[in-house]
Amino acid sequence: MGFRRISGFTAAVAALALTITGCSAGAESSAGEGGDSARTDLVVAHTAEPVNLDFTTTAGAAIPQALMENVYESLVRIDQSGELQPALAKSWEISDDRTTYTFELQDGVTFSNGDEFSSSDVKFSYDRVTSDEWQNTLKSKMEIIDSIETPDETTVEITLQRPSNSWLFDLASLVGAVFSEDAVDDLANQAIGTGPFSISDYTRGQRIVFASRDDYWGEAPALEQVTFQYFKDSVAAANALRSGEVDVLGNLQAPELAGEFESGEDFQVLEGTANGEVVLSMNNAEGVFADQTAREAVLYAIDEQTILDTAWGGYGTLIGGMVPPTDPYYEDLTGVWEHDVDKAKELVAEAGIEGEEIRFAVPSLPYATAIADIVVSQLEAAGLQPKIETQEFPAVWLDKTFTNHDYDMSVINHVEARDILTVFGEGSYTGYDHTRIEDIAQQADEGSEEEYVSGMQEVARTITEDAAAGFAFLFPNLIVAKAGVQGLPENFVSDSFPIHALAWG
Repeated sequence: MGFRRISGFTAAVAALALTITGCSAGAESSAGEGGDSARTDLVVAHTAEPVNLDFTTTAGAAIPQALMENVYESLVRIDQSGELQPALAKSWEISDDRTTYTFELQDGVTFSNGDEFSSSDVKFSYDRVTSDEWQNTLKSKMEIIDSIETPDETTVEITLQRPSNSWLFDLASLVGAVFSEDAVDDLANQAIGTGPFSISDYTRGQRIVFASRDDYWGEAPALEQVTFQYFKDSVAAANALRSGEVDVLGNLQAPELAGEFESGEDFQVLEGTANGEVVLSMNNAEGVFADQTAREAVLYAIDEQTILDTAWGGYGTLIGGMVPPTDPYYEDLTGVWEHDVDKAKELVAEAGIEGEEIRFAVPSLPYATAIADIVVSQLEAAGLQPKIETQEFPAVWLDKTFTNHDYDMSVINHVEARDILTVFGEGSYTGYDHTRIEDIAQQADEGSEEEYVSGMQEVARTITEDAAAGFAFLFPNLIVAKAGVQGLPENFVSDSFPIHALAWG
């Protein structure tokens, strides 16, 4: 069997051909005579909190945002430009038929509980993804694996059932996380990984405290402690930054405040790209929106530019589909459904849904509530009667809307990388008829780079043209921080908010 070798930064080139979310005194307590530059800790504010620490059984972006790359690692990772780089695998080879991947593992790696890392941990972790132990629907990304062999402690050989342009990229997501076989009994409360940090304190709904590891196999983190502190209210988070309670707003959830932070010398505002498509989801499987005419009425009724300008201060990008511009198969689909209130009214009448109450399940997140108010106004102008049902996020929304599909309409920022086939695939909460795209997607995945790009463009276009959902805008990555903070992840292009490079300057 012939192989070609991929190592270091050459992985980025190959990836193109193969690729298819502290204590309140914590921010000030460690400052010495040198001010912030002398500190060894930092506090980051986030709004979407993890319901627990187990992303293998719990959906949502908040858990991997905190844990991936920081506590758990995969064989590969995604860098800030969206390219694949080595992680627990220092190099890999791909067979000529594109079905077998041979990974050479890093040396001297240990888990935070002291267990030594070896090829058997990779096999255990990836076998477990396809078992009943994993309940997160993203597990489907690993179903393509045919076999996993471990010739020795530093080599893993993974054979796929067929060639795949997407699998290696998928491996950089949470499904690629490597666990110790001795540390999976209580994943909801205890996270043991090979990453640069361990968790020293977890208080649900309040904070996660990360402590740097002295025995980390790679480059040591610059800080000894990083805290993720959670705020349900975006204004409270911004006030915490002003008062010094926190040092960073992980993603500004009150964009109207960006100008205020930009105007002074004490803070920095970074606007980067992200994977987050803000989806106006509709239940395609049952209820009022099982009728495509009703869904089309909604898409004619909503004005995405007004939503972007009013709800999010003009920050973000109109995309018209489920693909961000950083993906190789992006296509501008904003012209498919032009804003046309008269056409929307016509379709409302045709579908016979004028005045019919629509259950609008809105997660209790700042962007979602802001967008929902505008969408309600626009739908009412077209003769629809949406009724907002605010649901606590993540617990209630994930259970009622995402898991049990008990809703008519919702709005959510889907931040996972290249998640179009997850959001509109079999069993998804959107209820979309996945048979419309599954053959096209598989042929694209198995094909050449050109066939992959064109095929996935057809998938995205089909979903948009079927009025499967509305796509409000691509969420911006707006980070606000004290002026002295360095190493911030300007772009949110993976599952993680990485903290390894954070430092005081």
